[in-house]
Amino acid sequence: MIEFNDIRKTYTIGTVTIDALAGVSFDIGEHEFVAIMGPSGSGKSTLMHILGCLDTPTSGAYRLEDHDVSELRSNDLAHIRNRDIGFVFQAYNLLPHLSALENVLLPCTYSTHIMSGRDEKVRAHELMERVGLKDRMYNRPVEMSGGEQQRVAIARALMMNPPVILADEPTGNLNSKGAREILDIMKELHADGKTIIYVTHDAIIGAQAERVIRIQDGRVVADERN
Repeated sequence: MIEFNDIRKTYTIGTVTIDALAGVSFDIGEHEFVAIMGPSGSGKSTLMHILGCLDTPTSGAYRLEDHDVSELRSNDLAHIRNRDIGFVFQAYNLLPHLSALENVLLPCTYSTHIMSGRDEKVRAHELMERVGLKDRMYNRPVEMSGGEQQRVAIARALMMNPPVILADEPTGNLNSKGAREILDIMKELHADGKTIIYVTHDAIIGAQAERVIRIQDGRVVADERN
């Protein structure tokens, strides 16, 4: 599913050069549940941005589903983000003026995949029901708890049925109950065949994954199976 080969990312600020990633290599197979862990400043965020095609590496090769995405143009990267990767962020990133259902439908606005308006709405309704929000479809984010907002974000991530779910600290703003609910949904998605990549610093969550890749100072320092 994913191949990282000697991925490097360098930033230059004035006369200072920073190696955010210093030669990261790993493979992630289909249907794996992988936690990427590391302390603040380890390179996790940079790694996530490249994995999610939100950024490109300075050097190295990144293959996603047999496609080399390392040097694609921004329009092509946007197409891959919409089709192949579902994003779940710590801050939910919902549009406040839209209802929960309208937020779930948002990826269809940017998609080249042809789906009738009726089919889009049917799928969005099904996803909202799946994440336990059947009765909250028409609420706006401000009217929902943090856990409910994150479940909306998961439904939105699933809208285009991507093979990969990339979750960046999705429970970081939630209480323990909300965090358990989100983790349970991720486990269900994994059981359904999704590839889950979960970026976290929480060892308890890492212990729930099949595999843990540990990052420190821009390098992989451990790759372990639970």
